[in-house]
Amino acid sequence: MTAIDEITYESTSRFAQVRDDLRLHYHEAGVGNDTTIVLLHGGGPGASSWSNFARNIPVLAQRFHVLAVDQPGYGRSDKPTEHPQYFVHSASALNDLLDTLGITDRVHLLGNSLGGGAAVRFALDYPERAGRLVLMGPGGLSVNLFAPDPTEGVKNLGRFSYEPTRENLEAFLRIMVFDQSLITPELVEERFASASTPESLAAAKAMGKSFSSAEFEKGMLWRDAYKLRQRVLLIWGREDRVNPLDGALVALKMIPRAQLHVFGGCGHWAQLEKFDEFNRLTVDFLTDGVE
Repeated sequence: MTAIDEITYESTSRFAQVRDDLRLHYHEAGVGNDTTIVLLHGGGPGASSWSNFARNIPVLAQRFHVLAVDQPGYGRSDKPTEHPQYFVHSASALNDLLDTLGITDRVHLLGNSLGGGAAVRFALDYPERAGRLVLMGPGGLSVNLFAPDPTEGVKNLGRFSYEPTRENLEAFLRIMVFDQSLITPELVEERFASASTPESLAAAKAMGKSFSSAEFEKGMLWRDAYKLRQRVLLIWGREDRVNPLDGALVALKMIPRAQLHVFGGCGHWAQLEKFDEFNRLTVDFLTDGVE
C-alpha cells in the first residue's frame, strides 16, 4: 500500500496500451487493497484525472485500489477523433484497460459530469464488471425539468471550443464552482496549456460531435437507467450551473437503488468544494455491507 505522502503525480503516473490504436494514461494508488475504484473526470477544457481528483486520490487509496483514468481525448491519453458516441467510446476503453491490467473483479466507479455518464454507460454495457456507482452531476442522466437547456456551463463550454482563449476558459471554470477562490491564476494557466493544443481541441470537438451522431441515443442514459442493478449514489451541488439540481429528479425516480445527496454552497465540483464531506460520504457508501 502506498503511503499518503508518497502519492504524487509522478509516483502514480502509468500508461497502458489497451488497443493497437489507443494508449491510456492513468494514476494508480492503493495497490494491495482488495477493492478497485475507478475515477472518471469531467469533460471541461483541460480536464484530466489528476486535475479533478488529485486531492481525493490519497484519501481513497487508504481503503481502495485507485485507478484515476484520463479518458480518451484528455490528459495524457491518446486523442482519437474518429470514435463512436463518447460514453460508449470511454466505457469500451475502460473495459479494455481492466483487461490489460488483469482486473477481473467488479470495480466501483466514481464519475464527475462526463465521467459520470461514462461510468453509467460502463455499468449498462458491462454489468458483470461494475460495482457501486458514485455519480456527481452526471452527464446523460441529468434531465433538466425546470432549468433552461443548454445551461450556462454548456454554453461556456461551446464558447471555448470555438474561441479557445484564456478568458473563455476562465469564464467556464468560474461557472464550475460556488467558491470562486478555487479558480486561481495557476489553475487557469494549467488548464489552458492542456486544453489549447491542436490535439486537445480536435478531440474536444469530436467528443461534442459524437453526441449528435447516429448513435446519439447511447448518450440518453436516463432512458436506460431503470436497467441499473447496482447501488447508486447521486451527488449534486445545489448551485450547479452545468447540470442543475432539477436534473437529478428523473434519475432518482428511474434508478431502482438510487439515493441522492445534495450539498448546499456547492457547484459542479463537489469533490473539491466539499472535500472532507465528499470523501466521507463516498467511503461510507462504498464500504457499507448492505447489498
